[in-house]
Amino acid sequence: MFIEKLAGGVVQVQTPIGPRYVLPSSFLQRVYLLWMFRNFPILPHAVLSRRQQRMIDRMCSEQRFASSVYLAGADEAPVIGIVEQRPAVTNLPPRRPVVSESRAMAAGAQQQS
Repeated sequence: MFIEKLAGGVVQVQTPIGPRYVLPSSFLQRVYLLWMFRNFPILPHAVLSRRQQRMIDRMCSEQRFASSVYLAGADEAPVIGIVEQRPAVTNLPPRRPVVSESRAMAAGAQQQS
């Protein structure tokens, strides 16, 4: 299995629209990816080093995606590893300020007098 991954493995990247399979551009990139996923088959994008994040982002931006026909066929490419890529949450509702119980009681006492 190790030799198969080294010869023709792909990286699965979880995206909001579903999984994408990215082809590494060189043999050295495959070796580095095998080293990245040596202990865990699934890694969140956030735990990768900056260098590793840039490499995954560059691989995705190069649009070197493996076709689903290739992956569903008899010569299915082995998956080197899976990168969980969570979308950045930017539109959060505003949070209410936390008011301590003693402040709330003091404010209530002031309003009553």
